[in-house]
Amino acid sequence: MTALPETIPVREAHRFPTAALEAFLAGQGQGRLTDLRQMRGGQSNPTFLIVTETGEYVLRKQPPGKLLPSAHAVDREFRVLQALSRTDVPVPRAVAFCADPAVIGTPFYLMERLQGRVFWDPALPELPREERAPIYFAMNEALARLHRVDPAAIGLSDFGRAGNYFRRQIERWSGQWAASKTRENPAIDHLAAWLPAHIPEDDETRICHGDFRLDNMIFHPSEARVIGIIDWELATLGHPLADLAYNCIAYNTDPTVYRGIRGRDLDALGIPSQEAYVRRYCERTGRRDGITSFHLAFALFRLAVILEGVLARAKAGNASSADASEKGALGIALAERGWELARG
Repeated sequence: MTALPETIPVREAHRFPTAALEAFLAGQGQGRLTDLRQMRGGQSNPTFLIVTETGEYVLRKQPPGKLLPSAHAVDREFRVLQALSRTDVPVPRAVAFCADPAVIGTPFYLMERLQGRVFWDPALPELPREERAPIYFAMNEALARLHRVDPAAIGLSDFGRAGNYFRRQIERWSGQWAASKTRENPAIDHLAAWLPAHIPEDDETRICHGDFRLDNMIFHPSEARVIGIIDWELATLGHPLADLAYNCIAYNTDPTVYRGIRGRDLDALGIPSQEAYVRRYCERTGRRDGITSFHLAFALFRLAVILEGVLARAKAGNASSADASEKGALGIALAERGWELARG
């Protein structure tokens, strides 16, 4: 098989024997394994391209080593993909789940391999100006579709706890910070103290992706249309504005921090402003409100803790991405930006 730009040879830390996997694939009717490569990215759960006699599939597994409680839940990813396949939310088809760690060392699942475009830079430098806004609004439509789904209608009423989402999340990520801490990050500590006292009174529950950003979507090869939302590890029931704020992080961070577009001339780039983007989402979901400094500070706090966890795994030698140390080091910059928004 010709090496694809989105794949790399399997990293040494993530290699596993394939004999048991081949037996599993044969039992699922997928035929003989003909190639195995690792996908680029995947800061949390190692992701692989599996090529068999019947086609190409993507395999997602837990990383090796000691894991934080409730993290890397590939079974939940598989479940939400199965459930959403019955809606108009664009997701890859879930193929098979394996809970037996004896097969490749950890639980894993297979999903269809979608052929399309992935955009890594929110500035969309590879596209002409007139094609950038349609990509943003296609992403916007995908998020709105997700938040219009009634969890109970697709069997996900127990996919998380309803109510008090922000309070529970702040407690959870504060705990994760304590569990994964490898250095001081004062801004995270400030936000952990500030956020509980500023939680908005409104409360509602929808399916939240948890990591809804541009590069977690596969777009049609030529159309401004999302054909698959990927990386559902952090999905749960929660407040939809948490997803929207997280999706707007790029608007609030500099180009040197997590590929942000803050300070860029968005009109010259042909990219909608945050205000226009949020307004379109509200129109599509029937909302009258929008995100506030609390929602953005919460999103940055949460992402900063996630990246501190990435850094901890990099130091332990079991991170899923080759640039995990670099990504993890952004935790301080993101937390400081979140604290700046909270104070402002």
